[in-house]
Amino acid sequence: MKIERHFLVLMLGQSLANIGDVLYIVGVMTTIYRMTGSAAAASFIPLTITLAMFISSALLPLFIGVSSLTNLLAGSQIGKTAVLLGLGAVVAKYADADHVYVIFAMISVIAFLDGCANPLRQALIPHYVEEERLIQANGMAETVTQLIQIGAWFFGSLLLAVFQPSGLIWLAAVLFTLASLLFCLLKKVKQHERERGSRWQQLTQGWQTIAAIPALKAIAVMECLETVSSSVWIAAILMVYVKEMLNVQEIWWGYLNSASLIGLMIGSLLCVKFPLWVDRRRAALMAWSSLVSGMATIGVGMTRIPVLALILSAVIGCFSQLKQISQQTLIQTNVPKEQLAAVYTSIGTISTAIFGISSLIMGWLSDTFGASIVFVFSGLLLLPVSVIAYAKSSLWRKTQRQDGRRGDMEKE
Repeated sequence: MKIERHFLVLMLGQSLANIGDVLYIVGVMTTIYRMTGSAAAASFIPLTITLAMFISSALLPLFIGVSSLTNLLAGSQIGKTAVLLGLGAVVAKYADADHVYVIFAMISVIAFLDGCANPLRQALIPHYVEEERLIQANGMAETVTQLIQIGAWFFGSLLLAVFQPSGLIWLAAVLFTLASLLFCLLKKVKQHERERGSRWQQLTQGWQTIAAIPALKAIAVMECLETVSSSVWIAAILMVYVKEMLNVQEIWWGYLNSASLIGLMIGSLLCVKFPLWVDRRRAALMAWSSLVSGMATIGVGMTRIPVLALILSAVIGCFSQLKQISQQTLIQTNVPKEQLAAVYTSIGTISTAIFGISSLIMGWLSDTFGASIVFVFSGLLLLPVSVIAYAKSSLWRKTQRQDGRRGDMEKE
């Protein structure tokens, strides 16, 4: 695949930002634990980040159209960098329990700004990549993301042994700065002029687009079911599962996560290597991938063999990624470019909210009925996703994007 320069700059900048995110979270979680001596206090960090990103996703449509997508992306990253520098100063100088609330406030601001990044990145990809190469581009983006997920947490833990937590935060600030510079180099993506309307109309524009396109309505329903299903993979449930069902040490929950990430990476690489094959079989892949993932998840819930659980986790990761990349490409080729950011924001907002609520429900179900039942329930949720994907297969055929234009970029 010939890599477009601006797509490469976008991916490199996002990769540096993602690595920085991991490093700063490792540093902050360690700092909070040392300051308070409470693991529960440290566990509030993911909750804080999720809540702030949810609010950010909900409000992002207000800013789309006010500025170019590239300026929004660069601005949010520059803002993250500035706040992180302040956070590093606070951690280095005031590492005591009295400043915990200040640290949590700064984490919230960083997460709020970070909530803009993913929908903006997804919306920018079709502006920098020809439509026939979107499968490859999305596959490459997901491959890089999974590699970072696999490696960054591991190396972040190793670096913690060399640097103090404040050192990790300063290192993350350096990576954030480089990412900001790269985003500033991106070719500007100018939004087409449109009537702004009321604030409510701006906030609901993504939902209006989803309601107007049958394929997107089906995807929204599938996304809701898949998000509920995916909440079974949170650490709290996995730790219970490896103890109750597999009867192995707690570290196996990390092995299961790693196997799933490896499967995700394999699915991404298949899209990069065989894009035409994936694109021509989009409808079948979306249906069969959901079916295989559902059956494999049920298998995870029923097996007591650790190695088989690892294999099934990798299978789930691989097929869910094939489905996800096909689905993402479908969105990118069915939605006018100027509406992509709003659509991704709407989908991301509902996914974040559902994941947070369903994680609590799944945790309660695990405590009440056992982890095995929760995995079986999770797998069953994916079966109607497969049915919807099959029933709506006519909607997944390759279509021409409504705007049909690529002349919407201009040099800064």
